[in-house]
Amino acid sequence: MEHHEQALNENLQAGCYQKLVKGASEATPVRPYSLTARSSTVLIGPFIHSFAPSTRSPFIGKEVTDPRVLTDVGDVPVQEIRDCGVDDERLMKVVSESVKLVMEEDPLRPLVLGGDHSISYPVIRAVSEKLGGQVDILHLDAHPDNYNAYEGNYFSHASSFARIMEGGYARRLLQVGIRSISQEGREQCKRFGVELYEMRTFSRDREYLENLKLGEGVKGVYVSIDLDSLDPAFAPGVSHIEPGGLSFRDVLNIIHNLKGDIVGADVVEFNPQRDTVDGMTAMVAAKLVRELTAKIAK
Repeated sequence: MEHHEQALNENLQAGCYQKLVKGASEATPVRPYSLTARSSTVLIGPFIHSFAPSTRSPFIGKEVTDPRVLTDVGDVPVQEIRDCGVDDERLMKVVSESVKLVMEEDPLRPLVLGGDHSISYPVIRAVSEKLGGQVDILHLDAHPDNYNAYEGNYFSHASSFARIMEGGYARRLLQVGIRSISQEGREQCKRFGVELYEMRTFSRDREYLENLKLGEGVKGVYVSIDLDSLDPAFAPGVSHIEPGGLSFRDVLNIIHNLKGDIVGADVVEFNPQRDTVDGMTAMVAAKLVRELTAKIAK
């Protein structure tokens, strides 16, 4: 593992929220501050949140502080790279190559923390290319993020899934929690064959979505969680608040009951400037990271 960390350090500078971490059976985006038997904390944004007295998932029963399960391999300093004059297309390549580096030792799996949803494109591209085939994607979001371009930017957070589908990296794309979608978004969903599950029909779709079986016949499942998929009552610290979203329990049920080999994941769109004073959204994000990690390692 040391030579991977050295390679990352030689090519990347630390200091942004786009965390990239590596584990023996998965990777995840938290920076451990204290990993002891009695107290474990993680940093998300400016907040430190505790998994004490145990980092074991109470739902899956997996310990996530074991270095064979979770190891931090550093940051991808996206803003610093952009400040050096690197354009977005080249920046996407930097992220993709960083993820591929993390995946050098099978069965290492990336779990990446944003940052905004633009990171999903280079991460999914890297996972698909490294594994040599398509994946199924479970995407939880208030928005489909499938504009051809947003404000002239083809690599915007609002265009990431258009680039993913155009690249042929996904066989199936399930988008869950959608409640803000334009006519272009609907046309793009039809164009790409997206399986769209809007909040207005969630009560009808709940049983199916809480018993998903994905990844058969392809290289596995990629899970992408935009925190604005959650109702702002649970996660107010996001950039694009949309009332009427998923509950925290809804998201847990979907993730815990998912059948399929998760080969990568991301948790994105946390905005600490909009969070509550006590860091409610950061806490929710930390718990989702823990549960995703435990699910991947199961």
